[in-house]
Amino acid sequence: MRQSSSSARTEVVIVASAFGVDAIRRDGHAAWAEKASLSGADGFEVRRELCEDASLDALATLGECIRAAGLWAVHSTPATLFSADGSLDHEALALAIGEARALGARIVKLQLGGDERGVATDSATLEALTRAIDGAPARVLVENGQLRAGGLPNAFEMLFAALPADSGLAMTFDTGNWRWADVDPLDAAKRLGRHVGYIHCKATQGEGARRFAVAPAHDDTQFAALLAHLPSDAPRGIEFPFRDEADAATQVARIAAF
Repeated sequence: MRQSSSSARTEVVIVASAFGVDAIRRDGHAAWAEKASLSGADGFEVRRELCEDASLDALATLGECIRAAGLWAVHSTPATLFSADGSLDHEALALAIGEARALGARIVKLQLGGDERGVATDSATLEALTRAIDGAPARVLVENGQLRAGGLPNAFEMLFAALPADSGLAMTFDTGNWRWADVDPLDAAKRLGRHVGYIHCKATQGEGARRFAVAPAHDDTQFAALLAHLPSDAPRGIEFPFRDEADAATQVARIAAF
């Protein structure tokens, strides 16, 4: 059963890289935000690693362009919330929140980080984390990555169990990244669904280093079952590549209705 019922259409975000990394680097995010709007998307995810200029002034200008296109913004950074030793990366969190504020983003997304055993959950760490999140205008989310460090359900379970229910931290659930970490996405959805605030939608093909993201098939019952265990009111981000610009509109409608 879905954890939240709503008659409203599910909001769909286009992740900038779905239009192609080379296209974003060549033309900039603003040009493709307009394409995202024309496709019927509700939001546009800015990828910090694809920003030629990630200064606060540049992000503020980009945010104005995204809003002018009728979209709301997600700010995605490849930075990890926790360092490799499991400690909270205060500087990475502060930078991500500051950049999201300049962009005017509704959501700011970091990777979880840490190691395979998880992340620090001592009282001082949790207090510092919740204090930083409390001052953030954007909702702070942590995403499961493609490595086992920061990509295993146990690490997320331990963190959310240690945090107070009103901590403000939530999860970006990437439906495909679990495959890189050899995790069953459906099992992860059953365990973590109540913590999810945003969904990165993709299926995968191939194995190992030759695995890549693809659009879920029309008859992908496993993908449908996965979404059924995630909140229906969580925005869905498209992170698989489009065939062309016309395909973007088709995929936005498909992911909204899945």
